[in-house]
Amino acid sequence: MLLNLERVDFLIGQYVSGVLPEPAQVLVGSHLEMQTSSGLLARTLQDLAGEALNRTEPVGLSHPNQRLQAILQSPSPNTDPAQPTLEESEFPAVLRAYTRKDLGAIPWKRKLPGIRQYIIESSADMEASLIWARPGRALPHHSHQGLELTLVLEGEFHDHRGRFKEGEISVADESFDHRPVAGRLGPCLCFSVLFAPIALSGSTLRLFGDLIGI
Repeated sequence: MLLNLERVDFLIGQYVSGVLPEPAQVLVGSHLEMQTSSGLLARTLQDLAGEALNRTEPVGLSHPNQRLQAILQSPSPNTDPAQPTLEESEFPAVLRAYTRKDLGAIPWKRKLPGIRQYIIESSADMEASLIWARPGRALPHHSHQGLELTLVLEGEFHDHRGRFKEGEISVADESFDHRPVAGRLGPCLCFSVLFAPIALSGSTLRLFGDLIGI
């Protein structure tokens, strides 16, 4: 779990720098809304970045950029009071804006018995989706050909690394196989961003049981 926490801290640094692809930026932004301690870390990094910029020698802007300068120096606007909160939409606001849907309006598709999925965005290099699993349901044992980020929105799941609860991020890559299992106290709802296909693994008997949900 320590390695996972270090990777999440790295992701937060990348988020503050604004270099993550949009789905990953949304995932980390949602995590920051749900986890106060991570939000404090992000604000600290933003403050440090601002101080570093303030120490640099200012460079005058050309006339076409004067309007941009005025925008940058203007006070930040207040948060739109009509923006949905997590309680209202059951999604973090940044995820709600990305999906353009509330949880109750998601058109789920059955992926396997006890598992539903809604693909938000998909391309040759990335897939962003919502995944719902019934209590105690195991996802098939699999390995990764690239990075997979998973944010727990509701409930929890566990694998060989430990337990992931609401607001926590799992970072998986080519270095290990795993078999995520939803907690037994309630359904598990996750936001997943996958940057490469997964490959099913494990024994044939166990894999068959996972596929049919037993």
